[in-house]
Amino acid sequence: MALILPVKDIHPKFGDGCFLAENATITGDVIMGKNCSVWFHAVIRGDVHSIRIGDRVNIQDGAVIHCTYRKAATEIGHNCNIGHHAIVHGCTLQNNVLIGMGAIVMDHAIVESFSMVAAGAVVLENTVVESGFIYGGTPARKLKPLSTEQRTLLEELADRYVMYAGWYE
Repeated sequence: MALILPVKDIHPKFGDGCFLAENATITGDVIMGKNCSVWFHAVIRGDVHSIRIGDRVNIQDGAVIHCTYRKAATEIGHNCNIGHHAIVHGCTLQNNVLIGMGAIVMDHAIVESFSMVAAGAVVLENTVVESGFIYGGTPARKLKPLSTEQRTLLEELADRYVMYAGWYE
């Protein structure tokens, strides 16, 4: 079973149908929606501020979700995909977002719905990733509009991870 710890007597809360890998860690002020998955070695630390996660979000292997003390909570919408070893820190991800493997999204950034942050990209503080585009590089900048296939992927990827999680029941 995942390591689930209260912080200052605040316990993480989970919606129905969530999969938590046995070596995932979730602490403190975390509220997660339905049918989410938190994969192997992922860490969600709600110790210094709140973390709110919508429905059907997958937080893949080795990803870190955190915030900044008294300054930046983390909010993740519905149907979001957080890639392997990504860092999502004190920012807002709207719905149907993909954060690529090893990407970093920093405090007060906003990743709008139906957008992608490429693998390895660094989204600096206060950046707005515009809906309908792929951002990449260091620092991340607008690269190109999403293709029809990429938009479809954003609509389907959350379903895939709900299916993958079911394989572990």
